[in-house]
Amino acid sequence: MFEVLTTEQMYEADRRTIEAGTSGDVLMENAGASVVAEIVSRWTARAATVLCGPGNNGGDGFVIARLLRNAGWSVRLGLLGDVEKLTGDAALNAGRWDGAVERLSPALLVGADLVVDCLFGAGLARPIEGDLASLVQAVNDSGVPVVAVDVPSGVDGNSGEVRGISVKANVTVTFCRPKPGHYLLPGRILCGQVIVRDIGIADQTIRDIRPMLVCNEPGVWRAGINWPGVDGHKYHRGHLLVIGGATMTGAGRLVARAARRAGAGLLTVVAEPASLSVYAADSPGIMTAPIATLDDLLKDCRHNALVIGPGFGVGDETCSRIITLLHYCRCTVLDADALTSFAEQPSTLFFAIQGPTVLTPHEGEFARLFPDIEGDKLSRARAAAKRSGATVLIKGTDTIVAAPDGRAAINTIDAPWLATAGSGDVLAGIIGGLMAQGMEMFDAACMGAWLHARAGGDIGPGLIAEDIPHHLPVLLGQLWRAVPKW
Repeated sequence: MFEVLTTEQMYEADRRTIEAGTSGDVLMENAGASVVAEIVSRWTARAATVLCGPGNNGGDGFVIARLLRNAGWSVRLGLLGDVEKLTGDAALNAGRWDGAVERLSPALLVGADLVVDCLFGAGLARPIEGDLASLVQAVNDSGVPVVAVDVPSGVDGNSGEVRGISVKANVTVTFCRPKPGHYLLPGRILCGQVIVRDIGIADQTIRDIRPMLVCNEPGVWRAGINWPGVDGHKYHRGHLLVIGGATMTGAGRLVARAARRAGAGLLTVVAEPASLSVYAADSPGIMTAPIATLDDLLKDCRHNALVIGPGFGVGDETCSRIITLLHYCRCTVLDADALTSFAEQPSTLFFAIQGPTVLTPHEGEFARLFPDIEGDKLSRARAAAKRSGATVLIKGTDTIVAAPDGRAAINTIDAPWLATAGSGDVLAGIIGGLMAQGMEMFDAACMGAWLHARAGGDIGPGLIAEDIPHHLPVLLGQLWRAVPKW
């Protein structure tokens, strides 16, 4: 259950479930009950204010208010608009509420120990403005814990973007599957802890909808890992070429360390002769070769993968070198200088990409390479992958991996300690090491991003880039021990 549903897909799941015989009223009751179960597991009975909007999100609020009162809570309920104008299941559940229905105002917050935000769901169509914006600001300024239903009001469920102003929740309870806005910034921050609750929508219904977006978890790519066999040897695990810079050797050395820890069987750093001794001294397990021999190396099909960009330098020479390398259709990771060098001629790069290629830009590099692609991060990653023919990984707290065929994954691990020099070089090395072992490029990018983030979260404060490769055996060991051995 790693799927992430857009708001439109969630509406479709609701529709199919209702057509199959489960009423909308039952789904709404289940949704409200699941929120209440989450609330009572965290807080003892106290004064709660439930803020309801005019749609089904508000209908959930009426269910929540009723069930909280039945559980012994003191509940005030505020509604945007008039009860008489509610329709469908929202109207039905408003009729089951026997308490007062107050008009929305900051006065509803007086004496409240908990606020339940049921104003708007994930499909908010316009910005929150005027008096309603003042109410949202009052909620945020109150210091009272907030539970948001579906998404915090004001957050776009598909993009994570804020429409005008947004409630800042401590906990967000959503239903069936998460939405992109739960994990994309700034929605990711505004949601607080995201809880996904089952309300009676069948897993087969979700499979029939065929979502193309997933949370980046091991279940997504675990089957694509090429673990070494008992009769395997180093050549079965690939031979990765790292194209190292002449002066900024630290980047290439980090790439090499990470790739070897990720499992590459052999690794050769290819660089200018004057710098080869620096690379060789960094680790006795790597080989080195002068860059003049690169074409000869690539004529040997055993050299099946390469990483270029970190510390290599920006300019026409880099562009020329990359175009030549791409001609060999090896598994390729392009990062850092390899991307920036094509800022003036990105179409030249895209035309040259023929084999399995992963681009790993941060936001600045992405803007230089795809200056006309705008919108939310997920949409931009997908558009860039389709245009370039490569798997595109946009780095950040909400790292996105997108394949040319429309598949995409969102990293959900919070690892702020990765914001340190050299961290991106390590990521490129991990992905290169996985691709050298024969892992498909989208899976390799997803697994690399997950290993990178998990290492960052596990190591925590004080992390430097050199720490990450040393933690990879721990994480890979955990994955390996979970593989059935029969």
